[in-house]
Amino acid sequence: MLKERSCAVQEEKSDQILVFVKMTSCVAKEPIKKIAIFGGTHGNELTGVFLVTHWLRNGAEVHRSGLDVKPFIANPRAVEKCTRYIDCDLNRVFDLENLSKEMSEDLPYEVRRAQEINHLFGPKNSDGAYDIVFDLHNTTSNMGCTLILEDSRNDFLIQMFHYIKNCMVPLPCSVYLIEHPSLKYATTRSIAKNPVGIEVGPQPHGVLRADILNQMRRMIKHALDFIQHFNEGKEFPPCSIDVYKIMEKVDYPRDESGDMAAVIHPNLQDQDWKPLHPGDPVFVSLDGKVIPLGGDCTVYPVFVNEAAYYEKKEAFAKTTKLTLSAKSIRSTLH
Repeated sequence: MLKERSCAVQEEKSDQILVFVKMTSCVAKEPIKKIAIFGGTHGNELTGVFLVTHWLRNGAEVHRSGLDVKPFIANPRAVEKCTRYIDCDLNRVFDLENLSKEMSEDLPYEVRRAQEINHLFGPKNSDGAYDIVFDLHNTTSNMGCTLILEDSRNDFLIQMFHYIKNCMVPLPCSVYLIEHPSLKYATTRSIAKNPVGIEVGPQPHGVLRADILNQMRRMIKHALDFIQHFNEGKEFPPCSIDVYKIMEKVDYPRDESGDMAAVIHPNLQDQDWKPLHPGDPVFVSLDGKVIPLGGDCTVYPVFVNEAAYYEKKEAFAKTTKLTLSAKSIRSTLH
C-alpha cells in the first residue's frame, strides 16, 4: 500500500489517492546469487572508490557463503583523473539506445564503458543479469545515509531497505524514490534485476571523510547480511517504510543571458529531507531579493545545492513523502 503524506503529485490520478494495494500473503522469491558493488561510477566520489578498491584487494568483508559478490570500479578513467566523468555522465547512459549502438571509438568513452558493463553484468532486462547491483555515490548535499529505490513495487528491496534502516538506528537512513513517468533515469545500476543506489553525504568531491566512509561501509554490511538471512530461509514479515518520491527538479533563477541570478537561501542550505512550505525562502540574489517557494503544498527538498548538478541546472529536487508497504517474503529454497 502506498499512501501520500504531503501534496498530491501532479502526474497520475492514481498517485493522488491510492496507488498500490498489496496483499499480506508471503511471496516466495528465488535466492540471490550474483551481486556487484560498483564504486567510481563518478570518479571523484571517493568513498565508493576507496571501499571497492579495498575489497578488490581483500574481499573477506563482503564475502558471504553461497554468494558471488563482485566489487567493481565502474569508470576507471574518471577515477584515475579524479573527475566525475570523461565524456558524459556514466550514470545517465544505460538506456537501450546507447547500449545497442555499434561499438566504435567515435562513441563517448562512457557509452563504450556502459556497453562493457552491460556485457559483464547484464544484459539489461535479461534473466542472466546480476541479481543486485549496489552503486556507491557521494553527494555534497546534506543528505546523510540515503538509499535510492527505482521501483515502488519491489517487495524484496523494500524489505531490504527496511532492514538496513532499522540496523542503522539511531542514524537516519532516508529512501529516495526516483520512479516518475516523465523523468527517465538510465542509471548504471539499472542493468541489475534489483538496482540499489547508495548515496552518503555531505562530502566534497575529491575528498574522503572517515565518518562518511564508515556509514557507507555499514550500509553495505547490513545489505549483505539481509541477503544472507533471506537465502538461508529467514521469512521477513510485512513491513512499511517512508520514502521521498521525486516530483520535479528545480533550476536556479536565471537572467536573460541564462546565467544564475540567485543562490540557495541560507534557510534552505543543508535542509535536505526537511519540510519546505509555500512562502519559505528558497533563493536569494546578490542584491538581497528573496525568492520563496511557490505553489500550495509542502515539499521535501533533496540534493540541495549539489555541486555536480550545477551543469545539469538543478538547484534541488522537490519530493513528496509517501509510505510503501511490502508483503512478507522468503526464499523459494525453504
